[in-house]
Amino acid sequence: MGSEEKAMAVSNSTFVRPAKFYLSGFSNIPHVKYYYVFLCFVYIVTVIGNVFLLSVIYLVKTLHTPKYMIVFNLALTDLCGSTALIPKLLETFLFDRRYIVYEACLSYMFFVLFFGGVQSWTLLTMAYDRFIAICFPLRYHSFVTTRVVAAMLLFAWIFLLSLVAFAVGLIDRLSFCGSLVIKSFYCDHAPVYLLACNDTSLNNIVAYVAFISVLCIPLILIGLTYVSITIALSRIASGEERMKALKTCSSHLILVAVFFLPLVGTNVAAVTSTVHPNARIINSSLTHTIPPFLNPIVYSLKTEEVLRAIKKLCKRNGLTNKTTK
Repeated sequence: MGSEEKAMAVSNSTFVRPAKFYLSGFSNIPHVKYYYVFLCFVYIVTVIGNVFLLSVIYLVKTLHTPKYMIVFNLALTDLCGSTALIPKLLETFLFDRRYIVYEACLSYMFFVLFFGGVQSWTLLTMAYDRFIAICFPLRYHSFVTTRVVAAMLLFAWIFLLSLVAFAVGLIDRLSFCGSLVIKSFYCDHAPVYLLACNDTSLNNIVAYVAFISVLCIPLILIGLTYVSITIALSRIASGEERMKALKTCSSHLILVAVFFLPLVGTNVAAVTSTVHPNARIINSSLTHTIPPFLNPIVYSLKTEEVLRAIKKLCKRNGLTNKTTK
């Protein structure tokens, strides 16, 4: 029986759901375990940095502002996204447990994609904050309120929850009657649905919709905000004021570049040419792990407000310790 006839027979009878998938990971790379040890180090620093940043924002009341509400959301998303990905990745490849149960694979896919999407839209919300602060400074407190920011973040969570759940749910209607080897380091969406032996056209459409919604739209809108910011800054006569305004955007621009450029580059290369699985895995794994690693460092060491808040917290704790002695 040919492959087409086999697929027709499967679709006309019952769905074929495998008990397990096999995650292939890297192929023919010597000493690859050192890379996983590096990711383990990245995860430890990510957890410490993001928990520290979340604690500072929560404990210092001067940071209870719409701007740091967005930063808090980003740190929470980074913490959850890294926890969804890296521990399982280390278990899979450091301890050579490459088989993953079908249901666990879909859950794995959902959480990694969902938190990655929320991170993208949180960076867009940060761009909105910078856009209003520089282009409409006198109306900042009218446009950037706790209610407005909460509504934007809530929309992002609900929209992405629905989109990712729909994309992952569509995989459950597919039949897998051939290879069960996923050519990735986790249960990535495209490498999984492309293994199916029945019609995947709807999955392909949803994958493009997700790509546009999660990467293209936020990146285009962020680009437009910075075009507007550049125009607004060109009208500022004082060079000192211009530099001061640019400094407030530098942290955000670093995060945008680190997050979006590798992802967009890989996806464009995948569409226009053939990308080696090893190159795709390295790029994708670093894109999922380095931004959460850098975010708390950038916002702790490059933001004066956070540094002042940390000093205030240290002084408060110092005074508390003295009074208890």
